[in-house]
Amino acid sequence: MLRSGQDITNRYSQEATIPGPTLELTEGDTVKISIYNEIDNNQIPVPGISKQVSIHVHGVHYNILSDGTLKVINKVDDEGAGAGLEQTYSVYEYFWDVAPGTAGTWAYHDHNFETHNGAEHKGLFGAIIVNPVNARHYAKEYVLYLGDDAFWGMEINGANKKQSKHGSNPTLTAKEDTHVRFHLIALGTDLHTFRLSGYKWFDPGTNNRINEVAIGPLEKHVFSIKAEHSAHYEDKNLSNKLLGMRGKFNVQ
Repeated sequence: MLRSGQDITNRYSQEATIPGPTLELTEGDTVKISIYNEIDNNQIPVPGISKQVSIHVHGVHYNILSDGTLKVINKVDDEGAGAGLEQTYSVYEYFWDVAPGTAGTWAYHDHNFETHNGAEHKGLFGAIIVNPVNARHYAKEYVLYLGDDAFWGMEINGANKKQSKHGSNPTLTAKEDTHVRFHLIALGTDLHTFRLSGYKWFDPGTNNRINEVAIGPLEKHVFSIKAEHSAHYEDKNLSNKLLGMRGKFNVQ
């Protein structure tokens, strides 16, 4: 992956992870991403079934060849790595323009594997964080995806940008009195009520301090806190709570 000409691939795990890596960008960046497909027999076409994997991103700018969809959707090409419905690529490249005004937390996901709906349900999803120029620094960033039966997430070290704690309901860590930021992204079809026990934060765009937030499919919520004590995070909605949607936030 090239960010404004700099190779930042080594920030990310060489092993497959769920969720996929969180890509941290800054307004004004240009991005080139090369995607490879190592699924068995991915180069052998099967009529009516796509073996491609792709990256369809939200929030940033790109032309139609970087849409990361199949030709039946974009009317131009099968835009992924592997055998699509009509075209096969061993590697596919995407180009993004992280233009001014794109700051925010955005999802990316596959749109091509097996059908034009893609394979988010098989773990082919991730996020990008676009920061404004001269944005505030955080000691840790946490990306949590609210699925229908679990949190899927990761922890990002603010100093070296290394990512860890991948998986379901991860235990997140912070040093006492440091400032950290949470990025919540809802997946699936359920409604959620996120709570971080013992903490309040400013509801973005307001002066209101809240201690929980309702979040529905495809919605996002980003907030920051000062890490003062250990806690747990959870989905308070009863059906999700019974499924064990709960994790630890350890402050040392």
